[in-house]
Amino acid sequence: MNGKRTFYCELAFTLGIVVLAFGVAFMERADFGMSMVVAPAYLLHLKVSQFLPFYTFGMSEYVLQAFLLLVLSIVMRKVKKSYLLSFVTAFTYGLVLDIAMPVVALLPCEGLAGRAVFYIAGMVICSFGVALLFNTYLPPEAYELFVKELSQKLDTPIAKVKTIYDCCSCLLGIVLSFAFFGFGVFVGVKWGTIVCAVVNGWMIGQISRLLERKFDFKDAFPLRERIN
Repeated sequence: MNGKRTFYCELAFTLGIVVLAFGVAFMERADFGMSMVVAPAYLLHLKVSQFLPFYTFGMSEYVLQAFLLLVLSIVMRKVKKSYLLSFVTAFTYGLVLDIAMPVVALLPCEGLAGRAVFYIAGMVICSFGVALLFNTYLPPEAYELFVKELSQKLDTPIAKVKTIYDCCSCLLGIVLSFAFFGFGVFVGVKWGTIVCAVVNGWMIGQISRLLERKFDFKDAFPLRERIN
């Protein structure tokens, strides 16, 4: 006996999606800048919702991820089952995000100190959500899947591909901010985005190691082979 408790992968996946959505909602409320990964979707939401009020942040997430999966299919010259399942994950995450946003909006967030608390809480919560998703076999969102598949196709270390992808996403966020709201106007991409880029990987690693020390992640259902 190793003294660890069992944590089912399917539960980790479900909790990971919910926790990640609420973490993003906290960061959005703080308004110190979104993570570089979600910044493009957030900016598209802000712009498009000016003309189409029903276009939510969650919708923007799964629309953009659907486009990313389309690009991935063209690059790979095939459509895998995992791509379709990844969109299901993105769609589910988008729905939860649209629930999390108004819930977090009800919480008091007064002054600079309050926003700082929300920002830090958002980063920690997001890191916890990603760490949970790392311990499941179920398909990740398109962002992570894109990096993984491209890394394999190019035979390039995933860390290098991830770094390049994050930089491109951050640059896209800046371009969209300038294009939508005026040159020199930073919306969604702010100093908090840089802080998140620097510490996010470290935080995810620390939380992942803590979870792995405390829990054995096991499958509750025989789905791993069917999905993979």
